[in-house]
Amino acid sequence: MINERTKVNYKKLWKKLIDEDLSKADLRKSTGIAPSTFFKMTNNEYVSLDVLIRICKALNCGLDDIVEIER
Repeated sequence: MINERTKVNYKKLWKKLIDEDLSKADLRKSTGIAPSTFFKMTNNEYVSLDVLIRICKALNCGLDDIVEIER
């Protein structure tokens, strides 16, 4: 069995920001998340669950509203 790493993407988050007329900078400032973390997310890299929870709290949404698992 080949162990392939599961991929994630944050397309739902970027769409939600557009729908709510917010920029990445606005979200970053309201959550206190480092710019380097947003860079990781832009490149669909893993970030900590703590970061995702802070984003969900700021946007009043669930994890499934901001992240998508690719199989």
